[in-house]
Amino acid sequence: MAEINKTILDSLIHVKLPKGFTSPKETEHRIINGLSVPIYKYDALVIGTGAAGLRAAVELKRRNVDVLLATAGLYKGASACSGSDKQTLFTASTSKGGDNFFKLAADLSIGGCMDKDVAYVESVGSVNTLAGLQFLGLNLPEDQYGSVLRYQTDHDETGRATSCGPRTSRLMVKVLLEEVQRLEIPVLENTTALKLLVSTFSGSEDKCAGAIVSINQPTVQNKFKLGILLSANVVLATGGPGSMYRDSAYPRGCYGSLGLALDAGIMLTNIIESQFGISTARSTFPWNLSGSYVQVIPYIYSVDSVGNEINFLADYYRTTQELASNIFRKGYQWPFQSSRTLSYGSSLIDMAIFNEIHNGHCVYMDFNRNPQPVPGDAPFSLERLDVDVKQYLSNNKCDQPLPIQRLNHINPLSIELYRMHGHDISTTPLSFSINNQHMNGGIEIDIWGESSLKGCFAVGEVAGTHGVTRPGGAALNSGQVFGVRVAQKITNNLKLNTQQAELANEYISSVFGEIISYCEKSITSAKISLSEIQDIIRKRMSDKAGFIVAAKDIKDELSAALQLFSEIEKNGIKINDANQLTNLLLWKHFALTSSAVLSMLHYYISAGGGSRGARIVLDEQGDAVPSDRYGIINKWRFRSEKMQDREKKYLITWSNGTFHNRTRLINPAVNLDGVFFEKNWPDFLLGKIYL
Repeated sequence: MAEINKTILDSLIHVKLPKGFTSPKETEHRIINGLSVPIYKYDALVIGTGAAGLRAAVELKRRNVDVLLATAGLYKGASACSGSDKQTLFTASTSKGGDNFFKLAADLSIGGCMDKDVAYVESVGSVNTLAGLQFLGLNLPEDQYGSVLRYQTDHDETGRATSCGPRTSRLMVKVLLEEVQRLEIPVLENTTALKLLVSTFSGSEDKCAGAIVSINQPTVQNKFKLGILLSANVVLATGGPGSMYRDSAYPRGCYGSLGLALDAGIMLTNIIESQFGISTARSTFPWNLSGSYVQVIPYIYSVDSVGNEINFLADYYRTTQELASNIFRKGYQWPFQSSRTLSYGSSLIDMAIFNEIHNGHCVYMDFNRNPQPVPGDAPFSLERLDVDVKQYLSNNKCDQPLPIQRLNHINPLSIELYRMHGHDISTTPLSFSINNQHMNGGIEIDIWGESSLKGCFAVGEVAGTHGVTRPGGAALNSGQVFGVRVAQKITNNLKLNTQQAELANEYISSVFGEIISYCEKSITSAKISLSEIQDIIRKRMSDKAGFIVAAKDIKDELSAALQLFSEIEKNGIKINDANQLTNLLLWKHFALTSSAVLSMLHYYISAGGGSRGARIVLDEQGDAVPSDRYGIINKWRFRSEKMQDREKKYLITWSNGTFHNRTRLINPAVNLDGVFFEKNWPDFLLGKIYL
């Protein structure tokens, strides 16, 4: 890529998002508990403006649905602000040998704990949703025959990944926002969902009816900035709970809505399954150090408290070739994976980095130096690398003497990205660590994206579509596929006119009363401060429920988390005034969400669950133990995964002050033997496919 002119490269890095959107008008103002409250009524409500939420809104509007987009931050969130060396979109491949939807579905769900019908939906749906993005202007790279160019990514043995460079998801947001403008979809900005509204009728199931929100706009006259969004079809597209972790690669302000969902009695799934990996942190510039950042094989070292440089990876690998080859493999084995700590695999690097940071050392990546040799072994050489590594570098003519030269050759965009954010990796080593990056679990949904609360849908990271592992870029694909599918389902709902009656004033008044009372209690009598709550939760989630979990500690950590939630539910969280209501309730939700993660972890581990995916369960009686070049590392002895656990999904709900954990078998693979055109066309025309 080094020969491409700077104008083209800049267009892939400096992605400006459109401004100026249609503002919604209040349907009415109502006096509730003495407050003047704006009310908005729409056929569909999408909460969140990442790539998944925008796709849902666009698809709804195209189907003539009156839809409102509500967002806490239009240009914030992971889709707009996160990325990697070449951020991946993972779909069915049109390259070279083509693809097979059943094989793709099997590969999406190979890590276990993923419904196989959902995997097939994401597989077959990827073709149309990718074409839709291209139609909107997403300029995916093609060869001269029209095939999208592909490469291999994490958990991908076939090579189905494609990319527009480091900012693929931001470019997706850009073209979708432009479509939001064209379709004149109203956008309610600075709006955060605080409480889902549920309509309950005797003899029928509960249904979602909208949300109570905070609207931080001067037009809202009540001091709590509260408003109501009424809709029978609510799509949660709020992303993952990145702000719940101290060590996080998410942008600032990523709260998700898992606590909101739990509070409404909605079922969550697989929330113990996340991704962790090497990246720069939220406090600097949150960015994954995957792909070409490590495939150019930089020198990774640490510095102790008195400034001594330590070639610490040389203590873990037996030869310089083994060390360098595993640094390279972090490119497409980027997420930590417990099984790869064995046999001198690439995830031993993550454990080593964690150990250095735990010992108070800072860890750096230096692109101006090749890896230093393992003591007693030959120095680094591009000629002494494992076969797969040599093949990749040879294929890409990546034979320059230094890592920065190799990086400039294969991906100059990755250098410019850091320069744009104040760090020139061509001159200065890069500080980094192991960070939480993505939650694979989330809200339990069916094949149409609907949650256990009828009328409430989830798309994107907040939806628990993935299992233990997933290919890199599969999350972006999932959000697009389900953005389309929830629009199809909601459109059918509206055709059937399955709308609930107006919510009773008494119910709305009661919910408002609870929120106001909690806020006032937090102002006047709460003892523990908001900043203290943030520190406690983030420290616990990173140190005790991160990618390293000690089996013996998890029960006590759960008890402490539940005690904290009980305390703040009873007495509130100390805030100064009503202007802090939004943060107050978001962190109350995080206290509940973090407790839910620990509750599911305890349920899983106490049943004998072992290490899998991006979480290693340390156990002194464990059957697996990594080794370094000196021998076994007993302090990292861990439980192996029980393979039968892959056949189950882990589920959790919150009701009457208690978590309820259970499992169910994953849905089996789709069988299309009985599907034929003439036979099944009527089901489509009559809407029976949505039942």
